Amino acid sequence: MKKIIIYIVSFIIILICTLMPLMFKKNDSTKKIRVAEVTHSVFYAPQYLADSLGYFEEVGLDVEFILTSGANNVTAAVLSGDVEIGFCGSEATIYVYNQGEKDYLVNFAGLTKKDGSFLVSRKNIKDFNVKDLTGKHIIAGRVGGMPAMTLEWALKQNGINKTDLNFDTSIDFAATTGAFISGTGDFVSVFEPTASLLEKEGHGFIVASIGELGGNVPYTTYNTKKSYIENNKDTIKSFVKAINKALKYVKENDSEDIAIAIASYFPDTSLNDLKEIVERYKNIDAWYDNTFIKEDDYNHVLEIVKNAGELDKSAPYDKLFDNSFSK
Repeated sequence: MKKIIIYIVSFIIILICTLMPLMFKKNDSTKKIRVAEVTHSVFYAPQYLADSLGYFEEVGLDVEFILTSGANNVTAAVLSGDVEIGFCGSEATIYVYNQGEKDYLVNFAGLTKKDGSFLVSRKNIKDFNVKDLTGKHIIAGRVGGMPAMTLEWALKQNGINKTDLNFDTSIDFAATTGAFISGTGDFVSVFEPTASLLEKEGHGFIVASIGELGGNVPYTTYNTKKSYIENNKDTIKSFVKAINKALKYVKENDSEDIAIAIASYFPDTSLNDLKEIVERYKNIDAWYDNTFIKEDDYNHVLEIVKNAGELDKSAPYDKLFDNSFSK
């Protein structure tokens, strides 16, 4: 009897040892994708939803987000092959194309359709008007970056030239918040959750959405090399499918549900603050309904970039945008 029990126990142990690796082994068909994200912000909530809700996993992708500050650095990472996909402003792909890059970058999916930065004032200004910026010192962001260019365009629409104020583009994007806290500038343009944190800590007051001032543009898009799309169509299709599912979730769910789902990506931000930030982005209609990028939106990007003096010639929409994966 004892021998039988020993045999049974031994069999069970062998069975467990055999099955355990299989149970926890990752699916061999899962494909690893590296995405260089231009900044880490609640503005990109749908992207983190696609990850946290398992949408990438559903389509066989293992996605790693790598913080790569500055759209210029994002495009460099994609071109060098350090990452497969870039996530930044579409204007950066125009620069690459116009530089004569043969294996240029193609935008294959849109996520945000407005500038996601907010204007924070050192003083509380009720009923803020763009004209209140006249004569003031604004930390606007990087030269050639969309936050600075969108703000410059908004100024012009209100009859203000950037020479009518101190339009400061000398401070690196990653250092703008620290500069403002240390006493530099009357205003600073920053993303969330930084804007809310500045307000919460008593450093300033959110007075305007740059996105509302600037209108619809393919503000943050996913791009990759033309050759990568040609050789990895199924991968791109799967990626876009996951992002579209996340955009649908954003549209159909309230701010609290979204905040809960992305909370782990912002451990230093309270759930209540996350909820308020998501609601703020919902209120300005920051996200596309789906990943399809309209030519009219692209034309507005060209208008903004040309106004800033950063574009000598346009780049063709049908070369820089591939919407076939969004259909």
